[in-house]
Amino acid sequence: MNNKKKRIFDIIQIGYVGDVASRTFDIAITAAIIINLFIAIFDTFEQSIPYQPVLDVIEWITVIGFTIEYILRVWTAEYLYPNKCTGIARIKYIFSGSGIVDFLSFLPNYLPVFFPAGAVAFRMFRVIRILRIFRVNSYYDALNVITEVIRRKRDQILSSVFIIVMLIIASSLCMYSLEHEAQPEVFKNAFSGIWWSVSTLLTVGYGDIYPVTVLGKMFSIIITFLGVGMVAIPTGILSAGFVEQYSLIKKSTDYLMEKELKFIKLIITKDHNWNEKKVCELSLPRGLILAAVLRNGETLMPKGDMKLFEGDCVVIGARDCDVNVDVNLKQVELREHHPWVGHKIKELDISRHTLIVMIRRGDNAIVPNGDTLIKSGDIVFVFSKRYMADAQTISV
Repeated sequence: MNNKKKRIFDIIQIGYVGDVASRTFDIAITAAIIINLFIAIFDTFEQSIPYQPVLDVIEWITVIGFTIEYILRVWTAEYLYPNKCTGIARIKYIFSGSGIVDFLSFLPNYLPVFFPAGAVAFRMFRVIRILRIFRVNSYYDALNVITEVIRRKRDQILSSVFIIVMLIIASSLCMYSLEHEAQPEVFKNAFSGIWWSVSTLLTVGYGDIYPVTVLGKMFSIIITFLGVGMVAIPTGILSAGFVEQYSLIKKSTDYLMEKELKFIKLIITKDHNWNEKKVCELSLPRGLILAAVLRNGETLMPKGDMKLFEGDCVVIGARDCDVNVDVNLKQVELREHHPWVGHKIKELDISRHTLIVMIRRGDNAIVPNGDTLIKSGDIVFVFSKRYMADAQTISV
């Protein structure tokens, strides 16, 4: 059951390139979001009336999909917050920003079902589903750059917004003082000045409110110039943030050197030295790492106090070696009348330049010692600088 739940969590999270199911889920949810928003916009056109039954069915299909996704995310929240217990993890997700957006994206569609009297009013709340578009950001890593830039530059952006707000308030009060007597019906109060200052500072200039006095026009010119500079401040901050973020990503790529790890699987038997031992008690050679433990179909991350038991499959990784010299081994399959067959390794007449590294006998790999008896059918791996007939060379 836990394996299935973990697999479902992996699918509904951001998918890896090799995970077809997860990537398919991401594409399906993104398509549902786009279709849902298209229906919300198309509903405002008179041409949508003949297609309303079909649109309602499609909309309900996407809403049910959003509902199922939300339920699955709540159910698997313990993997999203692994340091929390199941109940706390689910509550944390429900009240998180993503959880609230997910919940509000389908809630307005169900309200008329339970409260038919308020169906018309609840239909207005369906505009909340537009918040679902922000969830696209979580399905594609490339879009996370926007979130990261805003997070990193939030202090500078807040400072620039504070300056703009102060300038808006100050300019609105000044314009009200200069224009109220000349245009009492236009600049009725300070709020009228705020509307004018916002449209001027943000370079929109609707033209519904404008000064007519000489001092008002001169002040408006100054505010217009300041508005261009004020709008440029947050724009420059975000632009610099994007350049900085992409430069950081590029540097990380340029200075990253990939090294291939070699992995082997080892089954713990009853008489194995590691049986019932803790991970911290294992003496692994330098360069080897204990990557994972497979137990009863579940993948466990090895920790110091974890005990290994009979039947466990231990995955061991070997770091790449910086030595660029190839080691050539020779693989020899011994026939029945080979001179080595029937003799112990210490009895073999081999030169000092020849070393038997390993013997494969059936499905078993044997680490040889002097008393190891060579048998017919053995595959012997030999390191030798001399030529050996019928030997296949293997580069390590």
